[in-house]
Amino acid sequence: MFHRILIANRGEIACRIIATCRRLGVETVAVYSEADANARHVRLADQAIGVGPAAARDSYLRMDRIIEAAQRSGAQAIHPGYGFLSENPEFALRVAEAGLTFIGPTVEAMRAMSSKATAKQLMERSGVPLLPGYHGDDQDASVLRREAERIGYPVLIKATAGGGGKGMRVVENAGQFDERLASCQREAKGSFGDARVLLEKFLLRPRHIEVQIFGDTHGQVVHLFERDCSSQRRHQKVLEEALAPHLGPEQRESVTRAACSAARAVGYVGAGTVEFLFDPGVGFYFMEMNTRIQVEHPVTEMITGLDLVEWQLRVAVGEPLPKSQADISSSGHAIEVRLYAEVPESGFLPSSGTIKLFDLPVRAPGVRIESGIEAGDAVGIDYDPMLAKLIVHADSRPEAVALLLRALSEVRIGGVGNNVAFLRRLAASPEFARGEVDIGFIERTPSIVHGAQLAPEPRALAAAALWVLTHETWMARGDADGVWARNDGWRLNAHLIRTLQFETGTAQPALATVFIHYAPGAVRVAVGDPAAAVPASLQAEGEGLFHLLFGAEGARVRVAPDGEYLRLGVGDAEYRLRWRDPRQPVVEGYLADSGLAAPMPGRIIAHVVAAGNTVSRGAPLLIMEAMKMEHTICAPANGVVRAYLAAVGQQVREGTELIDFEAQQ
Repeated sequence: MFHRILIANRGEIACRIIATCRRLGVETVAVYSEADANARHVRLADQAIGVGPAAARDSYLRMDRIIEAAQRSGAQAIHPGYGFLSENPEFALRVAEAGLTFIGPTVEAMRAMSSKATAKQLMERSGVPLLPGYHGDDQDASVLRREAERIGYPVLIKATAGGGGKGMRVVENAGQFDERLASCQREAKGSFGDARVLLEKFLLRPRHIEVQIFGDTHGQVVHLFERDCSSQRRHQKVLEEALAPHLGPEQRESVTRAACSAARAVGYVGAGTVEFLFDPGVGFYFMEMNTRIQVEHPVTEMITGLDLVEWQLRVAVGEPLPKSQADISSSGHAIEVRLYAEVPESGFLPSSGTIKLFDLPVRAPGVRIESGIEAGDAVGIDYDPMLAKLIVHADSRPEAVALLLRALSEVRIGGVGNNVAFLRRLAASPEFARGEVDIGFIERTPSIVHGAQLAPEPRALAAAALWVLTHETWMARGDADGVWARNDGWRLNAHLIRTLQFETGTAQPALATVFIHYAPGAVRVAVGDPAAAVPASLQAEGEGLFHLLFGAEGARVRVAPDGEYLRLGVGDAEYRLRWRDPRQPVVEGYLADSGLAAPMPGRIIAHVVAAGNTVSRGAPLLIMEAMKMEHTICAPANGVVRAYLAAVGQQVREGTELIDFEAQQ
């Protein structure tokens, strides 16, 4: 076994690798960017070495600095984790040339599979079923456009070197092709350094099934069963489970046999995943092979009782696989969800900021947590916004679903937007309970993303109004210590009754009205009917936790700012509300005569239309990049783009005004 290894990654996967190394007595060396100097993986490792600035291209993607750090530390091998350089054959080659061991497949296997186009050509020669598509070398836009027409819309444009849902665009018709091709190529170039793409026929309701395989240097290849990864948003997985529901023994035998054949075709060594699209009425189609350990590997570990990182280490030192295929069995059912710093209700935009509250379920039988984040850590814009993984295991799928829901009910995250409520809705949906989720389910089910179209209960509205009163600042004139800065509703000759309107953050926003009656030393609150005011107060009990007194009722509520919105939790219910500031006019639900602000920190990469142009509501105006993904800012209403306030290439902060936009009635 190795004495010391360097981990060329960060976050939860680095922490996960460290855990196995500690158990095996292997010393670990962490690398970190300037942004990660105090990160959890740095604190857990036996040694840590800085490799550059925050941007991944200047640190975690610098092969020379990482190899130099390994040599300087005395490490014998480098574990790449997933993402970054994990599937880069050039990096694996340079590691070997430096006299170090790359804990992963051979350079030849990586080269064969690192390009999705090359992999598909190899699988086609091997007789593995493929989707209709184009996997050729000619990347001229006219050629790609012609091939898309031959395949027939809808088509999927996919980066040949891609992964993690990046560099993928669905094109419904020919009119969308050029714009989405350019967007896909930009994202592919920025994320993987390779702008090449392939085309595939886009299936409307397939499931995503993948098989965990392992190979060793002695010629043995085994599978560790399959996972269902059909719960996806933006082509990226958010929930994975093993075994795949409703997969019969013959189908399981067919797909695992095909996966092992694919691995043998390239002499595969180490951990890998062969991914398929599954049309229940037709069969399996090969998608790609990931030549690394996967984010979702814990569900496989939970059903098999194996440590896949340990297997990686043992294979890398030349040992045979610890078990043969006949000795590998599965038990029960496991589900993993990914906790992200993002706002599902706003198109899953990433969220950045400081983690003020990070309560995860207590580790218990059947519950596993993997995270590289702790309360007080900052979530920046340079890396993927995943915060943690929550994994559960039980004897049956219904028991695992129930355990997942119970565990998710215990998650509390404050300081950044997050997807916890979304995951609760997904796991509680009847379709998921029946195991009938396909890769388009989330996109076509707005109630999963936005929540039920239910009016927020009075207690939630009262808490929102009291929170606004506590946190708003009235600075219309005068200094902060003057009478004009007071927000206690004081009047010389009368009592003030103030009206607050809140908009629900649902697919179909609705308005609710709260009336605040100011009285000496107290306030009374009414929801809907100004004559129904009752005494009310909101007392802080901890970070994001409050005790609400609303008339004769008391309740514990959770309140967390989420961009322009507030997330409020009352019992098991959660609401997302935005206060409508009366000083800002509204046109068709949008602010009029105002600029459009950056929803997150990021870099401006394109102005889509020229300043001075008249556009329709929903028209793309500007493209920005953040957390390795492109995000398009669209026109909030019919109007005129008067000017761009941020130049292409400029790095902007969250809330920076980007466009001077004049809405038209």
